[in-house]
Amino acid sequence: MEKANYLKPAKTSETTVVVEKERESNSLNLKKCCKRLILLCLLISAGNSIFANSVAVSNVALTGQNTALDFVLVNFDISWDNSWRISVGPSNWDAAWVFVKYRLKTQTTWNHATLNWVDGTGSGDGHTEPTNSNIASSNDNGAGGAYGVFIHRSADMVQGSVNYTTTQLRWNYGVNGLADYDSVEVCVFAIEMVYVPQASFYVGSGGTESGAFYLYPTTTNAYQITSEGAITVGTTASNLYYPSSGDQTGPIPAAFPKGYNAFYCMKYEITQEQYVAFLNRLNNTQATARAYTAGANRNGISGTPGSYSTTNPYVACNFLSWADLAAYLDWAALRPMSELEYEKAARGTLAPVANEYAWGSTSISQATGISNGGLTNETASNAGANCAYGNHASVQGPMRVGNFGQGVNTRVGVGASYYGIMELSGNNWERTVTVGDTTGRAFTGIHGNGAINSSGNADASNWPNTSATGAGFRGGGWFTYAVVYAPLSDRSNAATTTSARTNDYGGRGVRMVP
Repeated sequence: MEKANYLKPAKTSETTVVVEKERESNSLNLKKCCKRLILLCLLISAGNSIFANSVAVSNVALTGQNTALDFVLVNFDISWDNSWRISVGPSNWDAAWVFVKYRLKTQTTWNHATLNWVDGTGSGDGHTEPTNSNIASSNDNGAGGAYGVFIHRSADMVQGSVNYTTTQLRWNYGVNGLADYDSVEVCVFAIEMVYVPQASFYVGSGGTESGAFYLYPTTTNAYQITSEGAITVGTTASNLYYPSSGDQTGPIPAAFPKGYNAFYCMKYEITQEQYVAFLNRLNNTQATARAYTAGANRNGISGTPGSYSTTNPYVACNFLSWADLAAYLDWAALRPMSELEYEKAARGTLAPVANEYAWGSTSISQATGISNGGLTNETASNAGANCAYGNHASVQGPMRVGNFGQGVNTRVGVGASYYGIMELSGNNWERTVTVGDTTGRAFTGIHGNGAINSSGNADASNWPNTSATGAGFRGGGWFTYAVVYAPLSDRSNAATTTSARTNDYGGRGVRMVP
C-alpha cells in the first residue's frame, strides 16, 4: 500500500533558555526565565517554505519547582509539518524525540537532564501531554529516570501539521546533583523519528545483491525473522546464511537487535545543523576530536569549539567516522542501528522484491543537479529524481535530507521506506552494526545515556569501538554507484571496518519503544 504521507526535510530543533539567579527566592530562579530567553528558535528555519518540515521548539520556560522533591517543569511548545498516524498498512506514526541539556551559568560544561519516568506510557509520570498527543518515556537509569521522551499524535491523521502548546516535562534536577539555588542554562532538542512496529519481516530479496542474506540452501529465498530469539547461521537447511561480507558464523545472539521488536528510527540522516549543535555542547577536547572542518563535498562546517557553524545546515552530514556517529548517538541518548533493523526499517512487512531499493522498487532516478542549493527548499534540479548517487559532477556531495519528490507523493517518487523513512538508499552511507563479526554480534542495543567520555568518544557498553570493528555500511552513498551498493539487501560492505572520515559517510540512530 502506498501512503500519502511521505515527508520533506527535517532538522533538529533547538531552543535555549537562561534562568538567572534570583537571590531572594528559594528556587531555581524561575521568576526571570521567560525574560531571559536568549536564543529563541536557534537553528530553526523560517518555516514558511512549502517544502520544509518546520520542526520548532519555542516558549521554553521553567515553572512549578518542587524543592521538597527537587524537580521542576520544563515548559515549551513544539510543532512540525507533514506528520501522520495511521492504523492501516504500515500502521505507524512519526514522533519527536525530545531531550534536555543544561549547564550551570558558572560553568562551560553541558550535561544531560534526567526526566521523570513512572510507568513508561506517559500517564502519571509528571509530564503534561498537550491535547491530541502522547508522551512516552523509558526507565533509562533503572531508578525512574528517563533520558528523553517521545511525543506523537494520539489519534489517526493521514497527514498534517502538529502544534503542541504548553508541553511540560518533569526534570528531576536533584538527580543531576543541582541545588535549589543554582542558576542554569537549558536547551531543549527535538529530532524527528518514525515508529517501526513489532512484526515479522524478511531479510534478503532473492536477487543478485552481493552478500545478501538468504534461507539456506537457496539464494533466491529470503530469510524471515519472526522473533528476537537467537538465529543460527550456517550451511544447514533453513538456516540464515550469506555468501560474503562477514565471517559467516554465529549464532546471532538473542540480545542482538533483530528488528522484530518495535523501535523508532530517525526519519533522516543526521544533518550538519544537528551535528553542529552537538559540537557546540562539547568541551574543547571533545569537540576537537569530533569536528571535521576541511570544507569538502558540501560539508560546510567550520569554526572552533563552542562556535561551530555550517553553511549547509539542512544537508546530510558527511565525513562522519564511526567514532563521530557513535558519539553523537550516545550524546542524544539514541543508539546505532543493526543491519537487520536497517532492512526492517526499509522493507517493512512486505514481501521482498528482487534487487529493490529502500522504496520497494527497482526503479531509480539519479539527481543530476541541485536547485536552491543550501536552502530549506533545496531539491534535485531534474524532475523525477529520487536518489543521490553516482558522483554526478553537478552534485558533488550529499543533498538536503528529504529533498526528493517535489510534487510527487509516492514511495518511489520521494525515495521513502515502507514506514516513511527517507534516504535509506543513497545520499550518505548508513553506518550499521554487522552480524558478520564477533564484536558486532556482541551488540546488545543499549541506549546512549546522554554523555560521552572526556576524550569525546561514546562509552556505551557493547557498541563497536572507535576502530569501528563490528560496524559496517549499508545503502550506498552519493559518491557510489547505486546499481552496485544502494539496493536494500546489498551487503558488499556490511562488515567493512574503517575508522576513517570519508565524503559519503553519514548515519542515523534508533531507539527501542518505551
